[in-house]
Amino acid sequence: MFIGVPKETKDQEYRVGLTPEAVGVLTQRGHEVCVERNAGTRIGFQDDAYRSAGAAIVATPAEVYTAEFIVKVKELQAAEWPYLRPGQIIFAYLHIAPDPELAAVMLLKNVIGIAYETVTNATGGLPLLKPMSMIAGRLAIQVGAWGLQIANGGNGTLLCGGPGITPGKVLVLGAGNAGSQAVAVAVGLGANVTVLSHPSSRLSALAQTYGERIHTGALTQAAIAEVAADADLIVGAILKPGNLAPKLLTREILRHMRPGSVLVDICIDQGGLSVTSRPSSHSQPFYLDEGVVHYCVGNMPSAVALSSSQALVAATLPYVQAIADHGLARACYDDPGLQSGVQLYCGRVTHPGIARDLNLSYSPLDFAVTPGSF
Repeated sequence: MFIGVPKETKDQEYRVGLTPEAVGVLTQRGHEVCVERNAGTRIGFQDDAYRSAGAAIVATPAEVYTAEFIVKVKELQAAEWPYLRPGQIIFAYLHIAPDPELAAVMLLKNVIGIAYETVTNATGGLPLLKPMSMIAGRLAIQVGAWGLQIANGGNGTLLCGGPGITPGKVLVLGAGNAGSQAVAVAVGLGANVTVLSHPSSRLSALAQTYGERIHTGALTQAAIAEVAADADLIVGAILKPGNLAPKLLTREILRHMRPGSVLVDICIDQGGLSVTSRPSSHSQPFYLDEGVVHYCVGNMPSAVALSSSQALVAATLPYVQAIADHGLARACYDDPGLQSGVQLYCGRVTHPGIARDLNLSYSPLDFAVTPGSF
């Protein structure tokens, strides 16, 4: 199969879809790989390393998008849309639900969109989302502490506290991969931590792990309003795979928060969990609304792009290899969890959550019934 790896174009997005080592695995199996010039240079993956692994280095995205199988990191940017071709496979974090225009273009272009964020494993987990969620969760406390600095509009709280200094108060919404990692870092700093989540084994595990060092509670509007009013930092980490994030933070809740408190909305890729959330960027990470400093960067893990690329490619490579070796139909037949990632298929919406959120017709796709017929 002919695989293309474009250079990411989102603001300060330095991750790359395949590392040189991963390219070597694919070329040794007989696949052709082209990589856009300087795709990984910023994080130390030089073009010569890709060449040594067997890839062709091409100068333009137009050349990359001649490939039948595109492996990238972030959702397609507008500049990439003209290069899409019918039947082409796009394997990436698609984040279609909050972007009807992107969905319309991909449907019009009749591409196959496979979203990292909805591929599942045998236990229902999200193996391609997990590594980035864990990194984003850890970064959330770091950037939240940065946002609390006076220069960024924050209230001047030192989260870790100190002799004679009261630690900052952190509210984490969600106890999944991102939320659990945020809790770990916040507790490690010595902050006063509260976790609100729907009852789950993960919430129970956090309570057992940290004991009296954290407070836990049910994710209700009343509880959110009560804890948020006294919080210095809120981390939003609620996940509904493939769907829009629930709007849990109203303007009324934010108006009762302390001026200069901070919201880090990890959910922004799926629309954000506050009515005030809108995408920001690494170039301009913070904005103020209702007196609260918002950090809503949709590609947080790119702040540590080398580590993030290594973790992401380790997770995605087995799926890339399966699709390249056997074709998409057979790969989905062998692994139904991969089929869960197929959100769009040649003009059809094949993920129920996407169809519901965008008010589009849902067309089930079942590779398992007729392998090889697609």
